[in-house]
Amino acid sequence: MNKARCEFLSKSVNEGFARNVAAAFLLQYDPTVEFMADVKTAVSEAATNAVVHGYREKSGTVIMELSEKDGVFSVTVEDYGCGIDDVKQAMQPLFTTHADEERSGMGFTVMEMFMDTVEVTSKREVGTKIVMTKKLG
Repeated sequence: MNKARCEFLSKSVNEGFARNVAAAFLLQYDPTVEFMADVKTAVSEAATNAVVHGYREKSGTVIMELSEKDGVFSVTVEDYGCGIDDVKQAMQPLFTTHADEERSGMGFTVMEMFMDTVEVTSKREVGTKIVMTKKLG
């Protein structure tokens, strides 16, 4: 098993940082370009959700944990923001709480398209945790 952990402030500029950390971690497993693009896209969506929806106008910490075990890559993105009232509803395509900001409501759908599994747990005023996995190779 191999793992890494990083923390970053909930700023939009750090979404790219999250993608690059995931890419750097994955390089040691000699991923295909497609695999790398899939993971970077999913990580970007998870980080964006934490920044835009988790903390809204406030500043907070986003924690990202990456691991590999038995040929499975896992990434967890967690915030301690406002949480999600109804996770099942939030995961429906096109659902958004920020329609006035031209949000598409496709973040979770994109994560599910590019990863093998996506699990979301959330509690109001406690935060949200997204765990995504993808088999290497």
